[in-house]
Amino acid sequence: VQLVESGGGLVQAGGSLRLSCLASGDTFSINAVGWYRQASGKLRELVAQINVLDGSTNYGDSVKGRFTISRDNAKNTMYLQMNNLKPEDTDVYYCNALSWDGTGYRNYWGQGTQVTVSS
Repeated sequence: VQLVESGGGLVQAGGSLRLSCLASGDTFSINAVGWYRQASGKLRELVAQINVLDGSTNYGDSVKGRFTISRDNAKNTMYLQMNNLKPEDTDVYYCNALSWDGTGYRNYWGQGTQVTVSS
């Protein structure tokens, strides 16, 4: 599975951005996709996750009510709509795919996209 993110950039506080993640390869093995973020020197934290089969979602506490994750299975693409952005949302955002290979789960990661929110 290969993942390619796009849509990061610089935005003022209160603004919006939409991130996209295009999956390729063995996409049929993917059970869930999500977004994580990580600042230098900090642990990677969950932003949002969505089950590709039933559409159920899970969000990190700091983004609930502001961010929305969605997916288009026909396009093998996942989106993260980020509204009311805050300076503390500044991070590198990574697309993640959790797949089942028949014997166990595997995590795949994109290269990351920078999101910078200015105050």
